[in-house]
Amino acid sequence: MNDGFINLNKPAGMTSHDAVNHLRKIFSTRKVGHAGTLDPQACGVLPVAINRATKFIEYLADCDKTYRAEILFGTATDSGDLEGKIISCAENFSMPTPDELDAALKNFVGEIEQTPPKFSAIKIHGRKAYDLARKNFDFEMPSRRVKIFRLELVALEKNSATIEIDCGKGTYVRSLAIDIGARLNLPATLKNLLRLRVGGFDLKNSLTFDETKKFGADCLLPIETCLEHLPPFELDERRVKAFLNGLPTTLHAPDEKFLRIFSGGKFLGVGRIERGELRSSKII
Repeated sequence: MNDGFINLNKPAGMTSHDAVNHLRKIFSTRKVGHAGTLDPQACGVLPVAINRATKFIEYLADCDKTYRAEILFGTATDSGDLEGKIISCAENFSMPTPDELDAALKNFVGEIEQTPPKFSAIKIHGRKAYDLARKNFDFEMPSRRVKIFRLELVALEKNSATIEIDCGKGTYVRSLAIDIGARLNLPATLKNLLRLRVGGFDLKNSLTFDETKKFGADCLLPIETCLEHLPPFELDERRVKAFLNGLPTTLHAPDEKFLRIFSGGKFLGVGRIERGELRSSKII
């Protein structure tokens, strides 16, 4: 069985679910899943798991991400991107200077409060927000705390600015674009979005669908190398069977939420240490 992750370069105009379906056909398996949804009009890095790797997708959820975003000033939409309905326009406005933009960006570095767009997949009373928004239901989106590690101005055009963003999980770049515009007293919307990185998955090493089809199983990345943000732990070979059967192993070690467990260099799965006991969380 072919198991592993694909560092896919998702094109714009395709949902993340569409990308999964495409790879199901290439690899002739239903066991395909993605980590970190990309909006249909966004492109770039989309980690995709094949076969047994799908069990380990959840451990990519906390990975930091890097984006390059182009923000269009002077126009706001109800979705926060160009797919939405225009709700505000500013005519004959002056574009902010680089210094003004840099000053505005500094207000969003760190842990910030953010309200996700209504056109998102967040569940509201069991239903996806974008389904409610499309049917014109009146509802409030709950705000959340997110982390922005870096915001850097890359380019400034006639009516747009391109920025790079290093951020933590749950960050909505569409909301960030709107909030940056508000800081500058300008309507704003996200024009283009490119994801450059998800954890150890980097755009420069990503593959297109054509390349994935060409290389087949040779393009699969080993599960354990895609979880390198988790600390490794070498398990005594005498306790391997116990680990695989879900039995605890007593250790003199501090608690650790998630670990990559190896024995004799072989990857066994992910485990955790709680109150001096090592237990399996997911096994290969």
